[in-house]
Amino acid sequence: MDTTKTEARTDDTKAAEAAETPGTTEATGTSEAPEAKKADGEPAAGAAVDEDAPRGADAADEDREEPEDAEEDVPPAAATATGSVASGAGAVVAAGLGLASLTGTWMGTVLAERQTLLGQIKLQTGKATDQIGTVYGAPWHTHALVNGLFALLAVVVAGLVLTRTRPAWVRAVAWGGLALGVLGIIVSAGMYFDLFASLPTLPKSGGAGTPGS
Repeated sequence: MDTTKTEARTDDTKAAEAAETPGTTEATGTSEAPEAKKADGEPAAGAAVDEDAPRGADAADEDREEPEDAEEDVPPAAATATGSVASGAGAVVAAGLGLASLTGTWMGTVLAERQTLLGQIKLQTGKATDQIGTVYGAPWHTHALVNGLFALLAVVVAGLVLTRTRPAWVRAVAWGGLALGVLGIIVSAGMYFDLFASLPTLPKSGGAGTPGS
């Protein structure tokens, strides 16, 4: 009879253990489910949380905005191209002004002709007695003065272009304009001060013979 009671108690113990096993599994599955549903960006339980650190989509947006900020620091290519075009135009202008100072300009020709007309008016009205100086010398000097002004402008523009680092072709053209400008100043100064050729002079009239001699 004792043996029967012992076996009955053993069966009751096994049944109780079998009943407790599914409950434990359910409890385990219930406790793991919330952890599986956590977002990838959420920190693990018990870990230190940085409140200032970006999370989720905000962090991705900030990563995409960083290249845009870096691009703003780089100077645009349009500004560089504009500077090159301006310096190149200045070099060409300097070369053109230097060449014009040597070959003459329309402005110099017009002012010289105007000075010639004024000299003729002065001679006709008796306001001038030196015919060569009034009709020829004054227009010549006016032409030289205009050429010298163009040469000076060429030197100034070329000097401004050469004050900064420029492309090789720009510096070459600017140096050419500077050389032409300096040469134009020398030639204009020689023309104005009659260094290359003096003004013509009227020959002195010989004394007339006395009658009956």
